[in-house]
Amino acid sequence: MEKFETLTGIAASLLQENINTDAIIPVPWIVNYGRDLGQGLFGGWRYDLAGKENPDFVLNRAPFRQAKILLAGRNFGCGSSREEAVWALLGFGIRCVIAPSFGDIFFENSFKNSLLPVAMDATDIAALAQDPKFAAEPILSVDLRQRRVGIPGGSTSVEFSIAEGRRQALLSGLDHIGSTLVYSADIAAFQAKDRPRRPWIYRPSATKAG
Repeated sequence: MEKFETLTGIAASLLQENINTDAIIPVPWIVNYGRDLGQGLFGGWRYDLAGKENPDFVLNRAPFRQAKILLAGRNFGCGSSREEAVWALLGFGIRCVIAPSFGDIFFENSFKNSLLPVAMDATDIAALAQDPKFAAEPILSVDLRQRRVGIPGGSTSVEFSIAEGRRQALLSGLDHIGSTLVYSADIAAFQAKDRPRRPWIYRPSATKAG
């Protein structure tokens, strides 16, 4: 899994509430084999029925075509459990979503794929979006080590909270399996002590194919 330490880049604002996973990546972009999920991000909003870009949608406008950060509304990623919603954001180039709250499964899927979901009060998001420096150049800097989101050269900086275990996993680029393997030596030591006491647990399966 790719590490996440700091990120500075274009931030697009899509502050609508309750944006669900079907809006983030519509089903046709999932079931049609070979399609780029990044191209399908918000596919129902980015394109018209003929497949042409909607010029009014934020991600179809410069400089937001290169957005790395998304400012969103409450309950972002609600709806179905599709992990493709996270993959679509990453495929587009977005590594961080900042919103007042997230759908629970989307939130979990984000950490498993090195997408940072930052839960931040709506008033703080508004303060970032309304900073004159951001209005002139919509760039934000996210520092996971310092737990801060700020505007380079601007006066607005907001601290955010994140569970320490999740923070360390992202900083180290470790998924659940990688986080477990950090304790490989301890696991091996336990098994060495446990094997004489409970040898039946470690016997090869009698049904194993020969």
